Amino acid sequence: MASPLRTVACLIYPDVMSLDAVGPLQVFGSANAERAGHGLPPAYALHLVAEAAGPVTTSAGFALLADTGWPTLDPAQLDTVLVAGGDGVIAQLDNTALRQWLRRAEPQVRRMGSVCSGALLLAHAGLLDGLHATTHWCRTDLMRRNYPAVQVDDDCLHTYDAASAVYSHLFTSAGVTAGIDLALALVEADLGRPMALAVARRLVMFMRRPGGQAQFSALLAPETRHAPRLAALLEWIPTQLGGDLSLDALAEQACMPTRTLTRVFQRELGTTPGRYVERVRVEAASTLLAQAQASVSTVARLCGFEHTENLRRSFHKHRAVSPQAYAQRFGAGALLD
Repeated sequence: MASPLRTVACLIYPDVMSLDAVGPLQVFGSANAERAGHGLPPAYALHLVAEAAGPVTTSAGFALLADTGWPTLDPAQLDTVLVAGGDGVIAQLDNTALRQWLRRAEPQVRRMGSVCSGALLLAHAGLLDGLHATTHWCRTDLMRRNYPAVQVDDDCLHTYDAASAVYSHLFTSAGVTAGIDLALALVEADLGRPMALAVARRLVMFMRRPGGQAQFSALLAPETRHAPRLAALLEWIPTQLGGDLSLDALAEQACMPTRTLTRVFQRELGTTPGRYVERVRVEAASTLLAQAQASVSTVARLCGFEHTENLRRSFHKHRAVSPQAYAQRFGAGALLD
C-alpha cells in the first residue's frame, strides 16, 4: 500500500545529545528501508533543522549537519517536529526566537514532541501547561520547580497516545533512548503494528520496553546544587543506607527540627525525607542486583529494607518490576533467592 510522505523535522542546537536526534530519525529511516524491501515508496522525509543550516556540534564533540534553518521553515509544510535534548538545552531557554517559533509551529503541525530534556523547551514555551509530561530522570525535579503547571511523570518512557486527541498531538519522552521508543510508537500509529514490529526486529529492540525509565537510572547523585541547606545531609545518607534513616535520625544529623527538615526537603527537592531515602535505597539496591553483588535478601538488608518484602514493595513502586525480575533482566548471573 502507498503511504503519504510525512515530513519529520528534528530540531537540534549546539551541545545537543546526538542520540536524541539520530536515534528517533533512524527508526523512521528503518521504516523507509522496510517499505523499500517490499517495493513501497518511503513514508518519511527526514530533516535536521537548527538555527541555521550547516554543522552543529553535539555534546559528543562531533557535528551533525542541519539541512535547514528553522527561522525560514514554514511549519505548515511539516508533519512532525521532534525537539532533541542535551546539555545545550539550558542555553536555548533564553532563545526568544526559538520559543516563538515553537509556539507558532505547534498548532500548524500534526505532531510535536520532545526527546529527553527537549521537554524543557516545550515547557518553557508554555506548550505543556496542564499536560502530563516526562523528561530525563535527572531533569524531572528541575522541570517540577520551574514549570509547576506541567504534570511531570518521572517514570514513563513517553507520553504519546495515538488514541488521545491531546497526546497524539503534543507529547514528550524520557531520557535519550526513550526517544527511540517514542519514534517506534509513532511508526506504529502511522503504518500499523506489523511495520513497527519489523522495525523493532531490524533494530534489535523491544516493541514495547518493559517498565519505566527509573529502572535504568544510575545511583542518585546528591542534589546539592539545588539544596544547599541539605548538602551535608545528602552526602551522608548514601553512607548510612543499612542504618537508621528515620526522620528523627535525619533531623538530628542535619541539626534541624523534624518539621523544619520536612519543609526544607519539600521546598528544595520537591519531596519528603522519607521518599528521598527510599529512592536512594532503591537505586543502591538496583546497582547491587545489576552487578550480581549479593542475593536479594542480602541486598535488602544492606540497603536498609530489613526484609525482602519491603524491598519488593519499593521496587514495584519505583521500578514497576520485582527485585528478582530486575536481577534477571539486568544482572550478570545475579544471585536469586
